[in-house]
Amino acid sequence: MNRFEKKQKKFRLSMHWISIAVFCIVLIAFFYGVSFLSETTAKQEAENLEKSIIRGAVHCYALEGFYPENLDYLEKHYGITYNKRKYLISYEVIGSNIMPDIRVIPLKERTVDSIWD
Repeated sequence: MNRFEKKQKKFRLSMHWISIAVFCIVLIAFFYGVSFLSETTAKQEAENLEKSIIRGAVHCYALEGFYPENLDYLEKHYGITYNKRKYLISYEVIGSNIMPDIRVIPLKERTVDSIWD
C-alpha cells in the first residue's frame, strides 16, 4: 500500500502545478482582453469627438451661413466639450464657406514623473 500513496502524492503535486499554470494563463488572457478593449475604446472616443466637432461645424454653417472661425466658437455656442488634457484638436480654417480641416490628436496621459520634469 505504501507504493500507491507515493504515486498519489506525486499526482497531487503535478495537479497543483497544472492548476497554477491554468490560472496564470487565464489571468494573462484576462489582462490582455482588458487592455485590448481599453485601446479600442480610446480610438472610438477620439473618432466620436472628431465626428462631433464636424457635426457642430456643419450645423453652424447650416444655421448661420459660415463655418466657425475657431474651436472656441463651437464650444461657446454649440456645446462642444472635450477633455483638453486628453486630446489636442487641430482646427484649421481655410475660408468661411469651406469646411475647416479638423483633426483630433490623442495625447499620452501624464504620469507623476512627467509632472515634475
